[in-house]
Amino acid sequence: MANFYALFLTLLICASEWTAGSAADDRPSLGEIQDQLQQLTTNYNTLKINLESKVARLEELMEQKDRQHGILEEKVQRLELELLATKERETNQLATKNVMYRTCSEARAADPSLTMGMHWIDPDGQGVGDDPIFVYCDMATGSTLVPHDSEESIDVGHCADPGCYSRSINYNATSRQMSALAELSAECHQSLTYDCFYAPLELNGITYSWWNDKNGNVQYFWAGNDSSVHTCQCGIDGNCIDPAVKCNCDAAAPLQSADNGVVVGKEILPITRLNFGRTQLGISSGVHTLGRFECTGQVAVTGMPKSCQDLWRIGHSLSGLYSVTDEKSVESVYCDFTKLPNDSGFQTWIGYEDVKSSPTYFYVRKWESGFAQPSIPIPFDVQNLNVGAAMNLTSGKFTTPRAGTYFFSASGTVQFPSTSSRLGCGIQLYENGVANGYIPIDSSNSEWNLETFSIQVTVSLQRGDEIWLAINSISSGVSLYGYGSLHFTGFLLEEALF
Repeated sequence: MANFYALFLTLLICASEWTAGSAADDRPSLGEIQDQLQQLTTNYNTLKINLESKVARLEELMEQKDRQHGILEEKVQRLELELLATKERETNQLATKNVMYRTCSEARAADPSLTMGMHWIDPDGQGVGDDPIFVYCDMATGSTLVPHDSEESIDVGHCADPGCYSRSINYNATSRQMSALAELSAECHQSLTYDCFYAPLELNGITYSWWNDKNGNVQYFWAGNDSSVHTCQCGIDGNCIDPAVKCNCDAAAPLQSADNGVVVGKEILPITRLNFGRTQLGISSGVHTLGRFECTGQVAVTGMPKSCQDLWRIGHSLSGLYSVTDEKSVESVYCDFTKLPNDSGFQTWIGYEDVKSSPTYFYVRKWESGFAQPSIPIPFDVQNLNVGAAMNLTSGKFTTPRAGTYFFSASGTVQFPSTSSRLGCGIQLYENGVANGYIPIDSSNSEWNLETFSIQVTVSLQRGDEIWLAINSISSGVSLYGYGSLHFTGFLLEEALF
């Protein structure tokens, strides 16, 4: 461009000198000179336009290169992170001898040497379900924090309608893995901050902002765990800047304010979408900051497992038949550990198991005839069965070896003499000296006769309880008929486990 200006000036000077020093008849006319100047001006403008176009094109190419360079830098950073993640995973697996822990709390308990930072865990079980996830482990507390793509402070911009700003939250874990993490953990929460200026969450009964839980359900509370009300932390604490509202941002005051809170509830977390509105004014502003999905502690399983969920929580991952307990019995269940506890088909009930720490049953008879003593245990003299040795024939007492439900049955014959009077006999089953099962037998026949009786009871007993058979009342001349006709039997139906 500078060379062109120099050429132009040179031509003007030459034209002037030539005009002054030449003969009148050889000089170009003034019109010719003006034509030449006009042509030079046209050429100059054309050249200038071409040069400016080329400069603009060069600037555009430079911007494209800058953008491409930024994209390349981002890809390199992502590759570096993936490489680092792979290295961390291999290091963790090597350090734990290829054992992938399900939570950071579990990892801390198993290996106190693990350092705070990013680690691989597999909440839904190693070798089943989804791939392991890369999370931050706070080894000081055992907390597991799942990162997401919206952790920085983000301006919601300007719009008027309810929920006109909507942002999906993408986590560094699948929903299955986060559900498994919540099931294993004692508690889960997520922090949430909304900095606002003339940007209410709710105004005049109209809800402008909400969030969606892990199932996509709409939630209007911004702190705590009460999903039935619209409230923020200041509403819970009772210190909002306007006592008439439950959130600072809902106040009509022209003040820069904020609502900070922690949403608690492993049944509904993590937050999957944020929705804000009514920021249409030029002075309105809203900025949200969402914390990581954080779970702490571990659900404790004490005593014998009571369900497939208990078995899963303590680390079982191989599907199959298992024995679990309810309050008093043992049940057989099929556990499908390829599913999560809340999934259909996770546990299938098979039936009850007949579990006895030691078998207990007896069958005794009385051969001796003529026994007629009331209020004392009837002794027996023939033992057909006495597995567990709980029945004492001499004392006539059965002593419970273990708590549980027992069945007893007695049958026999009462011998009545010949008389015209009405005679009777009562046979009673006693539990620790208290009557439990009674059968009366009577006769008024004039001839000698035999009358039969039968008693059956099912009772719940504790270890050391005593059961016996006795005559409750008996008329003179009446007695038990022997010769093996008096039978007494009992057995353990179901043992009480607790």
